[in-house]
Amino acid sequence: MEKIFYSIGEVADILDENVSLVRFWSDTFPKFIRPMRNAKGNRMFSADDVQTFRQIHYLVRTGLTLEGAARRLRDDRAAVAAELKVLDSLKSIREQLLEVRASM
Repeated sequence: MEKIFYSIGEVADILDENVSLVRFWSDTFPKFIRPMRNAKGNRMFSADDVQTFRQIHYLVRTGLTLEGAARRLRDDRAAVAAELKVLDSLKSIREQLLEVRASM
């Protein structure tokens, strides 16, 4: 079952990045990421925010600048989501093939 909110540390673990980078992206992309705050004032991110972080991570890792990533999200966010979905599917297929190979 999917969680409702994720802590900044959990988002960093999902992305395999530092907490400071997640915090920086959260501050850099306020139009796309809107964290809630808990009673302590810690940022809590929704599942949609986590997907946006994954999209930003993908765009930056493919060589776009932060401004370029923001422009791409603003102009064609659906295409970015589709690209990320294809990559996730390919990773899953690769993992399954490696499991089959290991069992032979």
